[in-house]
Amino acid sequence: MPTSAPTNGRIGVLLVNLGTPDSPQTGDVRRYLNEFLTDARVIDMPAAIRYPLFQGLVVPLRAPKSAKIYQQLWTERGSPLLYHGLDLQKLVQEKLGKDYLVAFGMRYQKPSIESALQELRDAAVDRIIVLPLFPQYAAASTGSVQEKVMDLVSKWWVVPSISFISTFVEDPGFIGTFATLGKEEMAKHDYDHVVFSYHGIPERHVLKGSHKNYCKLGTCCASYNKNNRYCYRAQCFETSRQLGKALGLQPEQYTTTFQSRLQSRLRDPWLQPYTDEVIKEMPAKGIKSVLAFSPAFVADCLETTIEVGEEFKEMFEEAGGQHWQLVPSLNSHPQWVQAVADMIRRN
Repeated sequence: MPTSAPTNGRIGVLLVNLGTPDSPQTGDVRRYLNEFLTDARVIDMPAAIRYPLFQGLVVPLRAPKSAKIYQQLWTERGSPLLYHGLDLQKLVQEKLGKDYLVAFGMRYQKPSIESALQELRDAAVDRIIVLPLFPQYAAASTGSVQEKVMDLVSKWWVVPSISFISTFVEDPGFIGTFATLGKEEMAKHDYDHVVFSYHGIPERHVLKGSHKNYCKLGTCCASYNKNNRYCYRAQCFETSRQLGKALGLQPEQYTTTFQSRLQSRLRDPWLQPYTDEVIKEMPAKGIKSVLAFSPAFVADCLETTIEVGEEFKEMFEEAGGQHWQLVPSLNSHPQWVQAVADMIRRN
């Protein structure tokens, strides 16, 4: 029987995160937002509407405001999303060893997916494993990365074997690292309640991807099964259940919510319940101390540090809350580095 020819080539690994401006200046933020918000998988409108609306109206209005927020986020090392990604790349490379070549790219801006793929191509890797750093699959995040990779690689004359790790909702290392970080915070303070806040997406994105119209945006997310395996909402609720169990919480001790919606401009419902609305009601219910997680992000960024860590804290306290604490993201925690390496090896 024919057998595969032996090879001594390395396995290529491509880690991908969303993206970040080159600097917190308005011009660089505008370029980033232009690329991000004109992606047809993020804003699923016809191009004839999407480009004039966002490039001509939304981005010019939003860029100066976003630049001020990025200035609060920026550090001496630059954007946290970028340097945490580079740190993760380096440490995963050390963990995997010489049989692997680990590259890092961003879906939007720099370093690009194209440059990372070229690095792997130049090294003549035997095959490529792509890990979008989004725990829960969404067409606007993981799906966009997959589409971009396939589009770029389709132009190569020789295309190696490529596989994608599309979701790691149930990965024990992912859950375990967040649980470790959460327990560290819980050891410092007694909390009345835990909030798991996920990045929102339009409800229509969930319905468009529904397997045989299974998703009803309701109790169908109470279980995670083959019918809703790639439903973003169901995956978020499953992450909450897994984390709640790992933290020793009962279902009534935590709430799953969704943040970062653009509903005010698009006039379209996003996944609910909305984090900002839920936390404003908590103090009146006797919930004065909250521990918050952002389990849709594996690296701290604007949506975690600023939105959850600062803006939601202010909202909660203005409503009568007394203590709001954000659990830091996984970043380059040793347990997370090991989890990523394990996912790659299993693949």
